[in-house]
Amino acid sequence: MASFNFKDRVIECKVVYYGPGRCGKTTNLEYIFKAFKKSTSGDMVSIDTKGDRTLFFDFLPMGLGKIRGCDVMIQLYTVPGQQKYSSTRKMVLKGVDGVVFVADSLEVRRKANLLSLKDLQGNLKEQGHSIFKLPLVIQYNKRDLAEEGFPILPEDVLERDLNSKLKAPSFTASAVKGTGVWPTLKECMKLTLLELQKELKWAG
Repeated sequence: MASFNFKDRVIECKVVYYGPGRCGKTTNLEYIFKAFKKSTSGDMVSIDTKGDRTLFFDFLPMGLGKIRGCDVMIQLYTVPGQQKYSSTRKMVLKGVDGVVFVADSLEVRRKANLLSLKDLQGNLKEQGHSIFKLPLVIQYNKRDLAEEGFPILPEDVLERDLNSKLKAPSFTASAVKGTGVWPTLKECMKLTLLELQKELKWAG
């Protein structure tokens, strides 16, 4: 749930990048941090775990508008994707307002994508969220690897595997090149803000 800083008139929303290990979550955040440096507040914080990292920073995008006279700050997080970091993923998901699920397009990562999405659904359920109701965007990353001869999953297969029931907005991307990174985040921010406005309306 978003938090309100009435003193500074800022609403803080939390968006978490979720997905299997090495799918490109960190690369997404690193690209956003560098490309939109003027819109970030402070430094990018990195918590290193063996084989993966948790990153986070505050992002104050221009043009999002105000809600009840408050600016909107997005806190962007990644989670470590490897199975053994389950407790860390649960911790990072606490208070989440929106999720970007980053899927790995490589054929050999098909099962890892499915397991990670199931893990996300279970962890959200533990915290009282439904994956079908929380603002969610899916990104099919590493599409550029086809040009280098790597076997990648067709987009329709990824859609069938991961999005046939969720019906979430989805984007193809190459986080290394920056392709599709901003459209993915922009859509997630839009959905998150719409949900926040609904919650505020219900709250009176």
